[in-house]
Amino acid sequence: MGARAARLGGPRRGAEDPANGLCSPAARQRTRSPSTRGPSARSTAPALPARGVGKPVMAPGPPAPETPAQGPTPRYFTWEEVAQRSGREERWLVIDRKVYNISEFTRRHPGGSRVISHYAGQDATDPFVAFHINKGLVRKYMNSLLIGELSPEQPSFESTKNKELTDEFRELRATVEQMGLMKANHVFFLLYLLHILLLDVTAWLILWVFGTSFVPFLLCVVLLSAAQAQAGWLQHDFGHLSVFSTSTWNHLLHHFVIGHLKGAPASWWNHMHFQHHAKPNCFRKDPDINMHPFFFALGKILSVELGKQKKKYMPYNHQHKYFFLIGPPALLPLYFQWYIFYFVIQRKKWVDLAWMITFYVRIFLTYVPLLGLKGFLVLGLFFMVRFLESNWFVWVTQMNHIPMHIDHDRNKDWVSTQLQATCNVHKSAFNDWFSGHLNFQIEHHLFPMMPRHNYHKVAPLVRSLCAKHGIKYQSKPLLSAFADIVHSLKESGQLWLDAYLHQ
Repeated sequence: MGARAARLGGPRRGAEDPANGLCSPAARQRTRSPSTRGPSARSTAPALPARGVGKPVMAPGPPAPETPAQGPTPRYFTWEEVAQRSGREERWLVIDRKVYNISEFTRRHPGGSRVISHYAGQDATDPFVAFHINKGLVRKYMNSLLIGELSPEQPSFESTKNKELTDEFRELRATVEQMGLMKANHVFFLLYLLHILLLDVTAWLILWVFGTSFVPFLLCVVLLSAAQAQAGWLQHDFGHLSVFSTSTWNHLLHHFVIGHLKGAPASWWNHMHFQHHAKPNCFRKDPDINMHPFFFALGKILSVELGKQKKKYMPYNHQHKYFFLIGPPALLPLYFQWYIFYFVIQRKKWVDLAWMITFYVRIFLTYVPLLGLKGFLVLGLFFMVRFLESNWFVWVTQMNHIPMHIDHDRNKDWVSTQLQATCNVHKSAFNDWFSGHLNFQIEHHLFPMMPRHNYHKVAPLVRSLCAKHGIKYQSKPLLSAFADIVHSLKESGQLWLDAYLHQ
């Protein structure tokens, strides 16, 4: 899925050796290619027949008339053969019926090795379309990974996926593009950036004009928290490549907003967030639910599974209570704030680190002259901002997912995967601003590169598609969405306890 790939070559001899059992006799007959070296082969260049092998013995006679030269016979595969290549050693995936060997490429994938590996052994056509802004260019680089295609008698995707729903969603996406809903209004995003800068400057001016007594200090904290939260939503737009028509400008502004305005690394966000979008609420594939099982028991299926395994890392039957202590207040100041530095240093993301340093230098230069060199005041300001921002961030981001279906990856189609893991919150001017338009979580997950100001325009079309196929389209009030987080934690905790105590 995406970016310059080193040429892997083609299949070596032995990859279809009958002894290894990975390619069916029918597949070997379809390919009419000489055997290749085994399932671990990475090369995909056309194999040369072994000397003296496969040449028919012919009686002496006049030479046969020359026939025109033909290109190599394409290699054909079945879904069973593709599905077998989903482990650590060998990974294949399918895009538009073409089979790609991504075994070596995963480490060089610009979006990270994990997000592309989550689709190993599966059809990845819809996520490929959803995540790449210049698909033609990406396909050109993917040619070196191409090893064949699905056999003509094979369906275009697996039996676990709804064909009619998938076909109609692809038609809907074409309609959305024709309507211009994938094009951004640059004035909208400029005004949004200016309002963040205004909040940031106003917070500083309050201390400069009114002094550092309790009330001005508290006002400054609130405004800075709002600026940080809103910058979080804006970096999300640039990270999803939803503002500019080229990756370059989106990446540059993404670095500026998340790095300079927030002090976090763009590479860390990409690594985490695209996995979430690729497989939302799928255990061991969506990092947003990595708190299961060490802190929380999430979802009905996973909670019962955990209870039956007699595993207890926390008193999960009380998780709806301790969520208020280790959830919203602690995620940013006690975890993310420290982990992001470990991430950039461990992975040697020096450009990200440089952007992050500019944030801390800016905070130091602007607030130390007002608060003095006594570090506790500046640190107090900083961590109070992170505390308020953390509460804001967690409630907004979890209201759309924690109450929804959480399970292992069942390899469902794109629409079903996204709809079972997401829900909406009713549209209003406040809800749109407060959540950065992530109250339209369903539309955002179906069209992750769509500019947020167009979510409400595509929502009726998505709702109609869901109604036709009997898929539940959930939208609820903001406070109800918050309450559902606690309710779902209480329910899953009780399910765990029942399963845990059951003999």
